[in-house]
Amino acid sequence: MPESSAPAHRKRADARRNMETLLDVAAAAFLTGGVHVPVREIAAQAGVGVGTYYRHFPTRADLVIAVYRHQIEACAEAGPRLLAGSDTAHAALASWIDLFVDFLITKHGLAEALRSDDATFQTLHAYFLERLVPVCADLLTAAASAGEVRADVTAYELMRGVGNLCIGANSDTGYDARRLVSLLIGGLRQQ
Repeated sequence: MPESSAPAHRKRADARRNMETLLDVAAAAFLTGGVHVPVREIAAQAGVGVGTYYRHFPTRADLVIAVYRHQIEACAEAGPRLLAGSDTAHAALASWIDLFVDFLITKHGLAEALRSDDATFQTLHAYFLERLVPVCADLLTAAASAGEVRADVTAYELMRGVGNLCIGANSDTGYDARRLVSLLIGGLRQQ
């Protein structure tokens, strides 16, 4: 019965592809329209029916959580790739921090939506720290071992500093979080 297993496998692949597309479309929609973008709009932009949307995400909270986790994973997976593919460990660290800034800046609205369920927010925040702090630590360690950055900065300190610099990015058009983060990363260099 190899013929019957092929369609089942194709459906699973299609379902995964649909979910990935929904996550990407929802993330972009959240960026421009906030977390309350209509379900029909997300489904239409993803090229799927509303039923497919609801099969993957029965509630809006399910979608918000899935988008957040999906983007955490993308940021976590980028660290080792950047380290392997960059000319220097400092360049890899700077590129990863740039991705981290993208992640933080595009999360406006998500944090507020998740705070309505404190337990969910705390679980996601713990997941965020669990996945991203070690990646940042590996990048910092590689750059420090290469003599490119100071060795006395922890990953948590750096991420917290970057996070604090990103806070005003969405509310003040004159505020350039990327410039300030760039200055912070430049300041890590060994003298």
